[in-house]
This record gives sequence, structure tokens and C-alpha cells, in this order.
Amino acid sequence: MDSCSDPEQQNGNLELTELEASNVECEIMPSLCDGRPDGSKGFTPSINGHVSKELTESDPLLSNGRLWTSNVSGPVPQQCEEQRPVCVQSKPNESVCVMVLQILVPFLLAGLGTVMAGMLLDVVQHWSVFQKITEIFILVPALLGLKGNLEMTLASRLSTAVNIGKMNSSKEKWNLIIGNLALKQVQATGLGFLAALAASALGWVLDKKLVINYAALLCCSSVVTAFTASLLQGIIMVGVIIGSKRAGINPDNIATPIAASFGDLITLGLLAVISQGFFNCMERCPYVAYVVCAFFLCLTPVWVIMSFRHTESRKLLYCGWEPIITAMVISSLGGLILDRAMTDPNLMGLVVYTPVINGVGGNLVAIQSSRIATYLHSTCSLGKLPEDTKSCYCPFRTFYGKGPNSRTSQVLLLLAIPGHVLFLYIINLMQGGHTIPTPVFTALYLAAAFTQVFLLLCIADWMVHCLWRYGRDPDSFSIPYLTALGDLLGTGLLALCFRLLQVISDVDDHLGD
Repeated sequence: MDSCSDPEQQNGNLELTELEASNVECEIMPSLCDGRPDGSKGFTPSINGHVSKELTESDPLLSNGRLWTSNVSGPVPQQCEEQRPVCVQSKPNESVCVMVLQILVPFLLAGLGTVMAGMLLDVVQHWSVFQKITEIFILVPALLGLKGNLEMTLASRLSTAVNIGKMNSSKEKWNLIIGNLALKQVQATGLGFLAALAASALGWVLDKKLVINYAALLCCSSVVTAFTASLLQGIIMVGVIIGSKRAGINPDNIATPIAASFGDLITLGLLAVISQGFFNCMERCPYVAYVVCAFFLCLTPVWVIMSFRHTESRKLLYCGWEPIITAMVISSLGGLILDRAMTDPNLMGLVVYTPVINGVGGNLVAIQSSRIATYLHSTCSLGKLPEDTKSCYCPFRTFYGKGPNSRTSQVLLLLAIPGHVLFLYIINLMQGGHTIPTPVFTALYLAAAFTQVFLLLCIADWMVHCLWRYGRDPDSFSIPYLTALGDLLGTGLLALCFRLLQVISDVDDHLGD
């Protein structure tokens, strides 16, 4: 213990009432003590294993009556010396070396996953279903974006729960996990269906034609893919969070990249196989797509009932749709760029690089968003900002501010270029897209990737603090917006690179073959 010695070392067992415990907490951290008649924040520390108040999203579930926080400094109040069972344990500072090591491995795994997804997309773009129903390219970024809308959001919420002590109680832990997984299945089914409708509508507007059976195939393939991929990745995510907690690793550093490690590859592989399967049987049994889609949609009430049993997932059933639907629309705009690129021979090489630039940018900004959200949860109450962030936002603050998250921004920005160089080399080594990246293309690509990550980190710093200020939990709202913006920025900047190559006549003759 940093602030107080262990109460078992004291002479006799001191018994405290709940009000006395709250008063001690108020002496130590006044910022937690508003909103209740006795001065506390809305929770009562655990005394002899009992918790007396209902917990909320940002309230820690503590064991042994100890608060684990990172912003406690200075001398310990005299009352803490007098009543030792309630005391504050300072969170050890995370060194740059430890942070980089914890981030680097999952970041590289996630990057390799996006490289494999790009290689897979480069292969399946020639399949008959992709050639015949080009609207599926509009669907690709929206479905790949589910990892940002759902998996990364789940990872961020559970990482914060671990860091503020909510996973200490076995009952609360499993209620939190089951409620969030059920909620994720509801959202995956709904988003898959809406994404397919949006892709069909955009294709109809652009091509002036709509084939009902093709629209049904898109809806069925999207719903089944989103449902299956979300279930698989959700189970993996829970295992990662619990494992990192037991290993003493900060889940904020590894959970969101691992959520994306093979998310793109799994989702894209499922989409390609499922859509091609339905396309093959469309001639003989066109009704199969309708029946399967209806079956998965009918499962939705089951997941709604399961998620409704937990307080936090119940709240997100009502208010958690806005960010993920908005993010889906933004990702679909990126998919529209990708769809148009497929009709231009000079832009066809874009398809192998799109998952890479979008995935790396989304992974890095998700780490930053998750860390900022955890910092805010542990230092101030929802709606109140730390003193160093109350002034008008300036991009300089993101990388050189006083808070601990500025150092993380610098590390993440510095990881972008070496990471992309490695991934470009792997793509070239595997002859992805049958391309030989020229020095000019490499320079333009790295400039686009650096610009994307720089903008995303600045937007994340501003957005997370704004959401917190207006009473919205950034763990549930920020990552969908940020990863969708990453998809749009990445695809747009990449298309601009290929256009510039076309203007300066520096295009590989075999690009996209």
C-alpha cells in the first residue's frame, strides 16, 4: 500500500459505518463526493464484503474497500491514518517502455490481420458474386467497420470496467459480460440488415436499377455475416479481457487492437463464402435467402430479453444506436468510394491497401480513445472535465499537453509509419494485387497514412472530452465514430494517392491485375 498500511497490521479490528467510510473518501478525493446527501458520489465502498448502493456505469466496484486510482498525490489526510480500513492505493505509473511493449505486439498482429484481409479482398473481388452484384463493395467497409462499432466498443467498455474495479465481483462480472454480448448480437443483426439496405439503396441511386433477389441476397449475407462474426469475436474479446486482468496487463493497451487483429479477415471471409453460397443457389432456390434472413431477424427478441436483464446493456438498448448507425453511414460512404474504384482500371489496385490503411488507423485511434476514457472515469465524475482540458481545444494539446495521454499520442503517431512500411513490405513480398509499389507511391501512401492517424488522434482527443462533458460515456460512443471516420479518411486519401499517381504518370502497368 502506498497511502496507508494494511488494516490487518493494526491493533484490533476497527469497525466503520458506511457514513464514516464515505466521509473518509470525501476527505481523500472530493471530486467523487457529490450527488448524495452524505457527500459521496453514488456508491459506498465495500465494507466487510458488502456494497450498499446500486452501481452505475462509472462507479467502481471495489474489493477490500480500497480505491485504485491514478490521481492521488500529496500527504495522506490525518483521518486516513486514524481510520485505516478505508484508504487509497495509488496506481503505479506506466512507463513508456511498458506501454510500447504492450501496444506493439497486438498492433503488429492487428496489422497482419488487415494485410491478410486486403489480400483476401484482392482475391474475392474476381468471384462471380462480387462481379455480378457490385453493391457488395459498398457493404464491405460497413461490415468490416463492425469491429469498431461493436467489438472495439465492447473491448473499451470492459477495459474500463477492469481498470475501475467492476470486474472484481464474479456475479457483476458475468452479468456485465452476458449483458454486453447479448446487446452486441442485437446491434450486429440490426446493423447488418441496415447496412445491406443502405448498400442496395446507394446502388439503386447510382445505377438506376434494383434487382429484388440481389437485394435479398445482400440482406441475408450481411445479417448472417454480422451475426456470426460478432458472436465469434465477442467470445474472443471476453477471453482477452479476463486473461489480461489475470496477467496484470493493462487491457486498454491490448484489447482494442486484438479485437481488430483478425476481425477484418474473419468478417470478410465469412461475407465472401456466405454471399457466394447464396448466389450459387439463387437460380434453383431463390427463397432460401428470404427464409434465412427472416430466421436471424426473428432471433433478435431473444437477445433483447437477455441484454435487458443488465442495467448498463439495458440503457444502451435505448441510447446506443445513434453512434453505430451514424458510423455505419459514414463507413458506407467509404464503401461508395471503393465501389466506384472498381469501375476504374487505374484505381483497382486500391482494393488490397484499403483494409490495411483503414485498419491501422482505426486500431491506433481506438487505443487512444480507450485510454482517455479510462483516465476520465478514474479522475472525475461524468460531465466534469479535468482542469487541464477545460480550455478551448488545440491540436497542440493532443501531443504536448500536460495530461498522461499526450505521451500515448506521440507513441501511437510514431508507430504509424514503421508499421505501414512493414505492412507494405509484406504485401509486396506476397505480390498482393500483383503490384510493385514505386518509390513515389510509397511516399504518397505513407504521407496519407500519417495524415490519417494525425487527424484521427486530434479528433479523438476533442471528441472523447466533448462526449464526457455532455454526459455521454465515451466507451460506448466514441470508437464507432472514430473508426468510421478512419475508414472514410483512409479510403479517400488512398484514392487521392492513386489519382495523383495517374496525374504524374507513375502507375504500375500491372496494378490491380
